[in-house]
Amino acid sequence: MPVVFRYKGYSFFFFSNERIPREPIHIHVRKGEALAKIWLVPSIKLAENYGFITSELKEILKVIE
Repeated sequence: MPVVFRYKGYSFFFFSNERIPREPIHIHVRKGEALAKIWLVPSIKLAENYGFITSELKEILKVIE
């Protein structure tokens, strides 16, 4: 899982071969035990969230944008 960016303890990463059929382009974000998946196309939006609070998600989405 290549990490493409680190910010304030958040790791932004992707998996090179995820699912078949392939999902739309997205990125994963982890900080501690919390994990989220963010769609990048057709627009930036939350796909899954496990443990992040609303304020963290807002910051993550802003950083990705």
